[in-house]
Amino acid sequence: MATVFDRIKDLRERQEKEKALGGPKTIEKQHQAGKLTARERLDLLFDPGSFNELDMFVRHRCADFEMQKTFIAGEGVVTGYGTVNGRPVCAFSQDFTSRGGTLGEMHARKICKVMDLSMRMGVPVIGLNDSGGARIQEGVDALSGYGSIFFRNSCASGVIPQISAIMGPTAGGAVYSPAMTDWLFMVEKTSYMFITGPDVIKTVSGEQIDFENLGGATVHNVKSGVAHFACANDRDTIEMIKDLLSYLPSNNMEDPPLVDSPDDPNRTDPSLDSLIPDSPRQSYDMRDVIRSLVDDGRILEPHSQYAQNMIVCFARMNGRTVGIIANQPLFIAGSLDVNASDKATRFIRFCDSFNIPLLTLVDVPGYLPGTDQEWSGIIRHGAKLLWCYSEATVPKVTMIVRKAYGGAYLAMCAKELGADMVFAWPSAEIAVMGAEGAANIIHRREISEAADQQAKLQEKINEYRSLFYNPYVAAARGLVDEVIVPHDSRPKIIAALEFLSCKRETRPPKKHGNIPV
Repeated sequence: MATVFDRIKDLRERQEKEKALGGPKTIEKQHQAGKLTARERLDLLFDPGSFNELDMFVRHRCADFEMQKTFIAGEGVVTGYGTVNGRPVCAFSQDFTSRGGTLGEMHARKICKVMDLSMRMGVPVIGLNDSGGARIQEGVDALSGYGSIFFRNSCASGVIPQISAIMGPTAGGAVYSPAMTDWLFMVEKTSYMFITGPDVIKTVSGEQIDFENLGGATVHNVKSGVAHFACANDRDTIEMIKDLLSYLPSNNMEDPPLVDSPDDPNRTDPSLDSLIPDSPRQSYDMRDVIRSLVDDGRILEPHSQYAQNMIVCFARMNGRTVGIIANQPLFIAGSLDVNASDKATRFIRFCDSFNIPLLTLVDVPGYLPGTDQEWSGIIRHGAKLLWCYSEATVPKVTMIVRKAYGGAYLAMCAKELGADMVFAWPSAEIAVMGAEGAANIIHRREISEAADQQAKLQEKINEYRSLFYNPYVAAARGLVDEVIVPHDSRPKIIAALEFLSCKRETRPPKKHGNIPV
């Protein structure tokens, strides 16, 4: 009869077998590909000694194609909970060394179980994805597993932060769960995402393309906007995930963490007074404004390579997390287009879900004109920005730096869309449209009848500028709360955010709105 020590020995041996993953050869192959193993990634993510593994001994129950003879360590995924920088977090990490990390019925159940746990506990869930996709041998059971995960992604949205890292292949149905989460990281050169692979594309359309150019980190960070961050390797990815978590609350019932900041909240910056060029056609880097305003000049910027005419980023002001949305004059003059509208909308809705106040910095000449934009649905996509600002109930502070024209002025969180506090620099230009277009419309007949039409046009342009190219007409209507000297921007914004920290605002009861997606 087995003794207690025999049983403990048996347990240890079983644990070692599971921890061996796919074995030394497949682990070495993983390392040669520039990737860490599932367990190595979790070791980096969690505080030392804090990770508690769940469901180590779960087994698949597929009997087709002689699968009953196949041992898959941990069913191809490691799941559990622990602490990240002292805060509780749930996570799963797919194991590519064990049958390619393919997802079957029990693999999916392990993921669903840890997602359910994260919801009950109100803590973030992090998915480290490295999988060959659905386990074909399990057929509809594998598809059902994906469906169960998708359903939980939807339920968890807006309740707990969901973070995905693509750290290897992700194809077909496997791409949808990461796309449904809040934040998506990709690793350069070793990860890719696509619905149909290069071979299928070549068969169907004759188009030849490789994995990297079809669905690599650069493609999804620059062109598609599917991914929010591109990282150099697995270690950098995990460090950036930790950094992101530091800005976020654990759930929608909490406020973001408050940290001690050595940066004086009353600090002023005289360089801002001369930052705006005298010529309205000259650009500047809006990031210079942002870094001047925030604690220690430090920001975390998702989508930094996508729709670069719009900046979205996390920062801290007097130790409090703030979400910043800003036009970037360096790219298409900071105009709003389809992609910029989508980029800002998603960010604003995330911040509103998780009690992160919004700071909007405005320098926008309007919506980008052109048939491409009109046919791509700029009306529908631009309406999203109006919608989400109106919907948001967190504190909203807006600062107009230079141009704020037409509908784009409204779309960048004007007073009418619920901005709690609107500041403007003396350089602010709040008008229905640019002076050239306005003069041509208002004074068309007078200009056409003038002996010197060009001189008359310039006269009317200057007249329009003198009337409306300032913040004082809007201030006279109460649509700008205060015109401020640029160097005072940081203390003014911090004072407003501190005052608004106890804001309470509700919307009419309803199941949900019908956002123009």
